[in-house]
Amino acid sequence: MNYTAFTNNSLCLHALIEVRGEARKEHFMLRILRYIVWAILAALSVAVASVLLDERSNEQTSSISALSTGIGAPFQLIDHDGAPISEKAMKGHPAIVFFGFTHCPEVCPTTLHNLTVWLDQLGDDGKRLKVFFISVDPARDTPQMLRAYIHKFTNRITGVTGDPGDVDKLTKSWHVFTKRVPLEDGDYTMDHTASIFLVRKDGSLQSTIKYGDDAAVALQKLRLLLSS
Repeated sequence: MNYTAFTNNSLCLHALIEVRGEARKEHFMLRILRYIVWAILAALSVAVASVLLDERSNEQTSSISALSTGIGAPFQLIDHDGAPISEKAMKGHPAIVFFGFTHCPEVCPTTLHNLTVWLDQLGDDGKRLKVFFISVDPARDTPQMLRAYIHKFTNRITGVTGDPGDVDKLTKSWHVFTKRVPLEDGDYTMDHTASIFLVRKDGSLQSTIKYGDDAAVALQKLRLLLSS
């Protein structure tokens, strides 16, 4: 055997092993570095999400707090039985207030149905809640129409209507958006705030139930209102 060739081959093999070893080390270090980068990015993502959620929560809390300090105003309107009703009817007990109209195609019937179900689920505790459905379309919503419409769902909700000018003042005092929208057939519909207002017995706003909120969330808010 050629000793020189054998030695050269051994050196080449040794060099190859060293190169592969270095390559493995480099690959291992790169993999560790990659894991570290991923961990840092994940931590940053969580931190950013937490900040955004905190800001959103603070905004919602501030919004409700701002409304609760200046929501509502004295009013003189009529209920669905044609009897006078004022802001005093909403005080002295926890109350639910919802603005809508009898020609509403989806939001109002859905909300009234949900309220009826939630009141039943609350059992005897739910009887302590006073519920008011205030029309944003008083030109069409007479007391008789309100009564017939509401009683399709329940007799535990009081309809409120009256002079359009007085109703407009009331909706604005509650920071409720309303807009008359013409239809192609010459009729019209109403765009309006779809949230349900939850009012403490002292007349201040506690929170709202948004249209589409989960039933479990809504019931939890109603129970908190009853305990306030």
